[in-house]
Amino acid sequence: MKQLASRENADYRLLQRALAGRREPGERSGGARRIALEGVHLCQSWLASEGQPELAFFDAERLEHPEIAALLHAVADARVRICPAALLRGASQVVHGQGVIFVGRAPQPELPQRLRSNCLWLDRIQDPGNMGTLLRTAAAAGIREIHASEGCVSAWSAKVLRSAQGAHFLLDIHEGLDLERLTQRLDVPLLATALEAAVPLYDADLPAAAAWVFGNEGQGVAPALLARADMRLFIPHEGAVESLNVAVAAGICLFEQRRRSGANAGRRDG
Repeated sequence: MKQLASRENADYRLLQRALAGRREPGERSGGARRIALEGVHLCQSWLASEGQPELAFFDAERLEHPEIAALLHAVADARVRICPAALLRGASQVVHGQGVIFVGRAPQPELPQRLRSNCLWLDRIQDPGNMGTLLRTAAAAGIREIHASEGCVSAWSAKVLRSAQGAHFLLDIHEGLDLERLTQRLDVPLLATALEAAVPLYDADLPAAAAWVFGNEGQGVAPALLARADMRLFIPHEGAVESLNVAVAAGICLFEQRRRSGANAGRRDG
């Protein structure tokens, strides 16, 4: 357990780079990136899924808070860094931080050779809030595999992590993919949302398993990828609204498929 007092400390600078999504000097671009998880829930999720963090930063003034104390007890002393409140606030990206930030390496699951189950494909999603909501929605719908194209916001950025609130650790997330090329691995139909030459979602014969692709907030699914879709779908809505938010559209589609499959057991919100 170490006490930090300076912004010039090497570990504190590492924390700042992780929060900003910057790689370490000399770090190869293809390796597992270092990420920062801010807040009690995300840190609890990391411990439950990934084990020990690389480093854990704690606010010295909050160590007696029950949830903070439990996290402090769970992390090996050699990985703990105790910071003055002002120092940790200086690194934090949220207005009212909870006094704990973990740093670790993003998981890098192996891409399956064949895709045979429900999966979510994301084509150039750029808004962190949308990305986080898409991941959380997929996890809630029982999907595990996420395939994100080049041009997507990083799924492991601090903003996306906060938006998804732990969903990352229920998913296998693959980033920087050529989705057109990935179609060669599909053993399930490719389903895409589109505004033209599409059938209403509620009239479509939805397969039990599919690769669902949702596209860029402004441009939709790329034309070349859309051309490979086995089925194009649209969600009927009032004509005064041009289109739905991509995360909303994904939620409607995924849960309509789930409803038809009879997968209605599980937690209920309401």
